[in-house]
Amino acid sequence: MESVVIFREGADAIKEAGGETFKLCFQCSLCATACPWNIVRSFIIPKMLRQAQFGLADFEDEGWWLCTTCGACVRRCPRGVEITDIMRAVRRIVTEWGTTPASLRSVAGSLGSMGNPLGEKQESRADWAKGLNVKEFTKGTECLYFPCCMPAYDPRLTDIARATTKILQQTGVNFSIFGPRENCCGESIRRAGNENLFQHLAKNNIEVFIENGVRKIITTSPHCYTTFKNEYPELGGNFAVIHFVEHLAGLLEGEKLNFTKELNKKVVYHDPCYLGRHNGIYDEPRKVLKSIPGLELIEFPEYRENSICCGGGGGRIWMETKKGERFADLKVEQAIELGADILVTACPYCIVNFKDSFLTVGKSEALEVRDISELVVSVLG
Repeated sequence: MESVVIFREGADAIKEAGGETFKLCFQCSLCATACPWNIVRSFIIPKMLRQAQFGLADFEDEGWWLCTTCGACVRRCPRGVEITDIMRAVRRIVTEWGTTPASLRSVAGSLGSMGNPLGEKQESRADWAKGLNVKEFTKGTECLYFPCCMPAYDPRLTDIARATTKILQQTGVNFSIFGPRENCCGESIRRAGNENLFQHLAKNNIEVFIENGVRKIITTSPHCYTTFKNEYPELGGNFAVIHFVEHLAGLLEGEKLNFTKELNKKVVYHDPCYLGRHNGIYDEPRKVLKSIPGLELIEFPEYRENSICCGGGGGRIWMETKKGERFADLKVEQAIELGADILVTACPYCIVNFKDSFLTVGKSEALEVRDISELVVSVLG
């Protein structure tokens, strides 16, 4: 009963915290049919929204923490209810009440003290670039390359940052990195409801960017891309932001990608939620992949706007998902059934989840998981 009483006090707070459209919901359930959770278990979004409308929802319900903010529900909603914003708003309220899941509290601690979610030393943030002759950003540099915390620290992903760097160097881009002077963009912790920590991380980055004359940012992660492009401006951080697949597509159009090798592989492309549904970037990665000599591009049964989420958004990358409920397992199984040699994407979170799925999905020995930058660098002259 106590949790219900508290939520009655917080019903209007959902609107104040950014979920003002939740009262528009008229229970058509189209969001439920779009939600990937309903592929693996029951997750009744309309019921939760209705309870919230009348102040009767239980703030301890695990459902508020399941949402990956993939955006599939928002795309289907005929009333324009920004369900992902509502989830973030509820999480923000719950976080302020101090009932955040333990795994997220640990990540928040690492972000607050070390500037990254993995708890790694700040001074080692640029270790991935050793031997590549990458300079630290100074005024007058054309572009800042921001690799994301995962490729910067996770040994499974550093090849993504290195491949991106090699392509930028080979195509004559004037770029540098900040390394130890940069923090996490703050995207995942904001989606998990910790607005104060997001603001702290974002303002620190914006201050460093402005002081050093950053004008253009190239990102590896769609999550960084979304945050820098769509959310930093509200805090005074106005920069030209492009995702690396956009940059690759531009290089292709400018005939600056010189492919000298063939990649005779069958490749299936996964649309990351924060690149696709959140930002509408679907054609660029496909144009790049189709341009690689010898590559055969195939598609998942659900792709582009209908792509099934990997399960890593909305802070879920830091939370445990039960066996049998992992969306990434479904995607890996589909890739195997399609006969793909390589499952390629353009998001570090997706790659982490797909690689983890190799531990639970059998018959995956012949399937590789790669970032699009890794494929491109492998066939460049």
